[in-house]
Amino acid sequence: MSETLNGRVASCLSAIWAARYRTPARFVALIALLLPWTTTGVIFALPAWLIAFAFIDLREFPRSLLRPICLLPIALFVLALAGTLWSDAPWPERLHAIAPSAKLLALPLLIYQFERWPHGNWVFAAFLVSCTLLLLTSFAVAIEPSLSLKLYLSHGPYKVESGIAVRNYIDQSQEFALCALALAYPVAALVRGGRTRIAALLALLALGFLANMMFVVVSRTALVTLPVLIAVFALLHLRWRTALALGGAGALAALLLWTASPHLRATVDKFSGDYERTTVENEVSGMGSRLEFWRKSLGFVADAPLFGHGTGATRGLFERAAIGESGMRAQIVSDPHNQTLNIGVQWGALGVIVLYAMWLAHLLLFRGAGLASWIGLLVVLQNILSSLFNSHLFDFSEGWLYVLGVGVAGGMALAKTTES
Repeated sequence: MSETLNGRVASCLSAIWAARYRTPARFVALIALLLPWTTTGVIFALPAWLIAFAFIDLREFPRSLLRPICLLPIALFVLALAGTLWSDAPWPERLHAIAPSAKLLALPLLIYQFERWPHGNWVFAAFLVSCTLLLLTSFAVAIEPSLSLKLYLSHGPYKVESGIAVRNYIDQSQEFALCALALAYPVAALVRGGRTRIAALLALLALGFLANMMFVVVSRTALVTLPVLIAVFALLHLRWRTALALGGAGALAALLLWTASPHLRATVDKFSGDYERTTVENEVSGMGSRLEFWRKSLGFVADAPLFGHGTGATRGLFERAAIGESGMRAQIVSDPHNQTLNIGVQWGALGVIVLYAMWLAHLLLFRGAGLASWIGLLVVLQNILSSLFNSHLFDFSEGWLYVLGVGVAGGMALAKTTES
């Protein structure tokens, strides 16, 4: 009797000990599940993951930090911290401007965790399920806008947008584009393996994401980045004849979509319309405003090319540049809507070098084959391309998408390299 009891206790303790490696992965999966829907939920889930992470075996963690894939994100945060010393912005603005880079500190932790404990597919599955639910909700809101959750969750008046259930169309487009292209790899692999039914189901889901972007709502950033990412997939994972056939089919599909989707045509037409509204009429517009922000930011970078103006200095620079101006040219922002310029204005060439070195190190991390490498490569390329038009590394949703994608997929890719 005593031996049986001792055996049960030992078995229970063994299960608890083993669960200490699964629990952190479950919390990361929870973060991935919440990310498309809520910033508050992600913020509350992060401490739980960090506490669970502290209970895993951390003996190799200091050595893991010495790799460039871990050192460079930390260096960018340290630079943001040091940049407060030469900034002339008020201290609340300096401290507030540190926060966007703080999320990068989670990258080395995720890489370490998923390099050693293979539960990364939980995270990918959780994110796909969450985005699928968001996709269905988006179609429902497109049919009946009063179903939008933003009507009930927003503080103050909210203008109903077709197809937007939570957050905004830029975040939603980035997430849907990522899911659609990430599914391309397993679809191709399943077709090669003869498992056509599952491949057809996943392909249908991918087409659902693309259909939502073409006919319901899409950001212009996604329209620009999507063809490039599709071309990368074709070059890496398809035979050249198949890639050429896919290119021809894609061109025909684009022509049909252009004909069939008034929403798509209106989105593309806004490029030229925005330019004229800003340059000729001096009015605020999407792309036209960005061009003005970039012009001014290049001047700010030229004034302090090596180390920039310091953390949080961007808004003050735009305030001084707006003196004596009117209309769009008098607009004051704290983000020039370009990741390179965002960093260059604050930390100069030094910051830009660290940023590009980090992107390059993370791109090289995903040179191998497999789903994790494809997802990781996709996340990094999407962030690089979309950061031409936004500061997506520092934005909440897209920034955490980068951290989760690179951290989880990077750890899995490293584990596969070690095994081979």
